[in-house]
Amino acid sequence: MITHLTKGLASNMTATMNDTPDASSTPPAPSPIKKEKKEDSFPVFLIKLVLVVAIFRSFIFSPFNIPSESMLPRLENGDYLLAAKWPYGYSKYSLPFSAPLLPKRFFAGQPERGDVAIFKAPPGNDIDYIKRVIGLPGDTVQMKDGVLHLNGKAVPKQRIEDFVIAVTPNTDCISREFAVTEADGRQTCHYPQFRETLPTGKSYNVLDLGPRDADTTAPVLVPEGQLFLMGDNRDNSLDSRFPAMEGGGIGLVPQDNLVGRAAIMMWSTDGSANWFLPWTWFTAARWDRIGGTF
Repeated sequence: MITHLTKGLASNMTATMNDTPDASSTPPAPSPIKKEKKEDSFPVFLIKLVLVVAIFRSFIFSPFNIPSESMLPRLENGDYLLAAKWPYGYSKYSLPFSAPLLPKRFFAGQPERGDVAIFKAPPGNDIDYIKRVIGLPGDTVQMKDGVLHLNGKAVPKQRIEDFVIAVTPNTDCISREFAVTEADGRQTCHYPQFRETLPTGKSYNVLDLGPRDADTTAPVLVPEGQLFLMGDNRDNSLDSRFPAMEGGGIGLVPQDNLVGRAAIMMWSTDGSANWFLPWTWFTAARWDRIGGTF
């Protein structure tokens, strides 16, 4: 029996020794290191950046600059604003260069009276304009002696303090009668200003420079799918009171031409900045206008 136990122990020791790696044998080769993911090339990065910007500008916010004074006193020449793209839905005019990729307007939303809207101006439908929404489909719009009438009723118009704006490279008085030299020598323009209140309760300021031909117009019934738009600078705006023609009025504007709704002022400059004089980038800024909402 002792002999059998000795043989069994010897057999187990032999098996254990055979399972133990030979110290003199060559160790296994290390696993190859996994290569890191190759970084995108610069052209690929640029393509991705362009796509992100295009999507942001097409469907979320898009920047616009104000090149005229047709929307004084709310908007001044040299203002830069962001327009929200989603309130009115999306069409080809929402896309960069009006790319004809959307056959119709999707998620269409009805503007509200008093909205400040950006749109492609008829008849060319290729230039961005900005005006205030006055008449919706079914409304009758008319001007009588400088007073706006909606559906036969006068819109309340209250005289308030003059609108005063400094003369700058971006701004000059429309005529000498409005030019004023302040006590400190500054040159300014003083325009008669009024507070207009729509039936919905929406209020905003307009300028009325005195009797003009467009102060009295024929009544216009706004058809389905169209809008009647006006500038706040009533006597210095070619808007829906005038027939659509290149370089002239815009007539009634199709809702499909809507691009976005003015949302926030992101920058404003008086036009005196010089690219080669960096400090003028700050002195030209109209800081009190930046960040305002609509």
